[in-house]
Amino acid sequence: MPISEGVKVVGYADCPGGGQVVVRNRIAYVGHVKPPEGTTIIDVSDPAKPRQLAIIKVPEGTLSHKVRVENDVMLVNREVFPIGRIDPDFRGGLEVFDVRTPSNPKRITTWSARGMHRFTFDGRYVYGSPELDGYLGNVVSIIDFKDSEHPEEVGRWWMPGQWTVGGEKPSWKGTAHRCHHPMRVGNRLYVSYWHGGFVILNIDDITKPKFVSGLDWSPPFPWPTHTALPVPFPLRGRRVMLVADEDVVRLEMAEPSFLWLVDITDETRPIPFASFQVAEEDGTPKQDYTGLHQFCEEIRSTEIPIAWFAHGLRIVDIANPHAPRQVASFMPDVPAGAKRVQSNDVCYDDRGLIYLIDRTRGLHILERT
Repeated sequence: MPISEGVKVVGYADCPGGGQVVVRNRIAYVGHVKPPEGTTIIDVSDPAKPRQLAIIKVPEGTLSHKVRVENDVMLVNREVFPIGRIDPDFRGGLEVFDVRTPSNPKRITTWSARGMHRFTFDGRYVYGSPELDGYLGNVVSIIDFKDSEHPEEVGRWWMPGQWTVGGEKPSWKGTAHRCHHPMRVGNRLYVSYWHGGFVILNIDDITKPKFVSGLDWSPPFPWPTHTALPVPFPLRGRRVMLVADEDVVRLEMAEPSFLWLVDITDETRPIPFASFQVAEEDGTPKQDYTGLHQFCEEIRSTEIPIAWFAHGLRIVDIANPHAPRQVASFMPDVPAGAKRVQSNDVCYDDRGLIYLIDRTRGLHILERT
């Protein structure tokens, strides 16, 4: 039986394992982690009885695990599967769909690149991490979707050393420093850069992102940085950013990754000052996919829902940023065919319900009690 504290199960949708879930207008969109499943569209207007509306398949060798929806336009990523496989003929990017009728998604066009990993979409612009010819690893790209049939890249930034066709030489091995996830808040992009830490970019001129600051803590810490997002309100008079290191592709065997809190009151000098780790971890090394993966990307209060891989959902209160504490949790049953829970992503809907997707199987719909 699932174990919960301060959370109750409202509904469950049996679906293939997911990399991301987003809910718009009582419709849940799930991007899957293994082909041939691409994207599943689920009606959650009655959360106790989720109902599958449509599923989009992808070719073998294609990963389509991320999805965003705004203004009845759905964007899904396409990159090589598994990540890191060498296929010079593979072309990916973003697939664009009209989902005004969610049960009948209609393809509009493709924004083409060697591949696209993670991205955000505000209804006008995509802030993405494509692989582009001439660059080593994923870079930051801003793509204008004013005309959804003809999206156009309008801005680009990369870490010096990535533009190999321009003669730049990296100071790291392989694609260790690569863009993972740009997120826009106001006139800034907060960008996780994998084993390159995070960077803050000024986009007053969206066509020419400018470096403000950054912090690379890997090494000494062995985990890649997955997400960086500022809290949209002050905490004890300070501007604070949450940073998630993902518990995969470590530089060495280590304890599972955890949540960082970084003071960005002076954004030119980010200062890590606190962290949170689940109580079950004792500091000993564990296998990958045990620790933190991703916190909810919509911060509504000081309570932060977090998908914590093998530890399910954790809700962490950061009201006292120097002493974050767990206030609720939900540990699902191990999905059929899996050896352990693998909570991968979490989001809210407009009713305040929480959606938790497992990367092996199943979508739980939860309510904070």
